[in-house]
Amino acid sequence: MFSREADTRMHLKRIVVIGTSGTGKTTFAGVLARILNLPHIELDALHWNPNWQETPKGIFIEKVDAATKAPAWIVDGNYTTKVSSIVWQRADTIIWLDYPFRIILYRLL
Repeated sequence: MFSREADTRMHLKRIVVIGTSGTGKTTFAGVLARILNLPHIELDALHWNPNWQETPKGIFIEKVDAATKAPAWIVDGNYTTKVSSIVWQRADTIIWLDYPFRIILYRLL
């Protein structure tokens, strides 16, 4: 018989973690990926090249599309105007880190 926790883990296969800058999206997603034993995809890593050079939009979309075709993953990052139509449609769970401004400001400082 499955415990409720084990049953929940079986259904969490494609997770998106979103939130404003400073909420800890990457940290949270990395820890969750280790707990659930899922690949962690950082949208920032796909978007930014050395010296903070942006990946051209078309190439970024191709990278995200390829990375999220896998059967299981955890993605962190927003990029809503560029790739949310791809990532969110494939996700089974979206986690929004919505902390008060004072906490975000403290973390950023």
